[in-house]
Amino acid sequence: MPLTGAVTGWDIGGVNTKVARVDAGVVLRACTQPYELQRDPGALAPLLARLADAVGAGTSDAHAVTMTAELSQFFRTKREGVHFVLDALEAAFGGATVRVYAVDGRFLDVADARREPIAVAASNWAATARLAARTFPDAILIDVGTTTTDVVPIVYGRVAALGRTDPERLRAGELLYLGALRTPVEAIVHGVPLDGAPAGVSAEGFAIAGDVHLWRGTLHASSYSAPTPDGRPATREYAGERLARVVCADRELLRDDAIDAIADHVADAQIGRMAAAVARVRERHPAIGLAVTTGMGEFLAADAARRAGLRVQPLHPALGPTPPQCAAAAAVALLLAPPGAA
Repeated sequence: MPLTGAVTGWDIGGVNTKVARVDAGVVLRACTQPYELQRDPGALAPLLARLADAVGAGTSDAHAVTMTAELSQFFRTKREGVHFVLDALEAAFGGATVRVYAVDGRFLDVADARREPIAVAASNWAATARLAARTFPDAILIDVGTTTTDVVPIVYGRVAALGRTDPERLRAGELLYLGALRTPVEAIVHGVPLDGAPAGVSAEGFAIAGDVHLWRGTLHASSYSAPTPDGRPATREYAGERLARVVCADRELLRDDAIDAIADHVADAQIGRMAAAVARVRERHPAIGLAVTTGMGEFLAADAARRAGLRVQPLHPALGPTPPQCAAAAAVALLLAPPGAA
């Protein structure tokens, strides 16, 4: 039986959960909530219920689901993680219609999703890409989140990714563990400039990408949704202190221009690695000249796309009032929406 009425879409991650409500092909409301599953796993079902209320979801809403939470260290296997998320959905929404998105484009009911856990694991990128393909039939989708970057080719209106699972996508260069917020600085670079000469960096988790972009003014403090490495506030002042620690210094030893040099070098390296991944994917599809960008690190996606020689078009105009970081939640809801409604 075809669905009727509103659809609430979910992107359930290990450190952030996003939700978007769609009716008649229009995104009505979307929001995101930081939540580290491994620290309080029992809080997932109550969180889902609260977020559904926050976007105005009714008892008759269908729920469209993508997830990446199965990769949490709380679980020993992805199968275990998928089953845990499905249990939380059933606890939160009882007899409501729940459809789980698979990376091959199918919507599975909960029972089938339990039987095919790898098909629905890490499915958010596929939903975003298939929604983007409706508007941009030939493009590379670049979605920079808090933790990762997706680089997904779209050719003749179809998702043309080589990989489906995370390991396959890492091997194909279509998934990078580079994000706008949570990536440790030492995972981006092995050295930074210091007093005009190269210096090695500490590997103590003193600073993360969010500190780099907060210091440079490209990330607003309100978007710094992860815990800071030192437990101090997400302000430019403290971000500078954390960046000084990257070279085992402090703000009594380093002036602003030294922090500028460190932050600019790390940001440039991050964009360069993203651009290289985009160029690698484009080599397989040289006719593509457009990048479609989204995610909370959309500013990085745009810079990487331009460095790779692509024109840039943000995805968000196709998603209405959806914040870029909620693109997958909105996309999966729009994909499940009644035929002709989107």
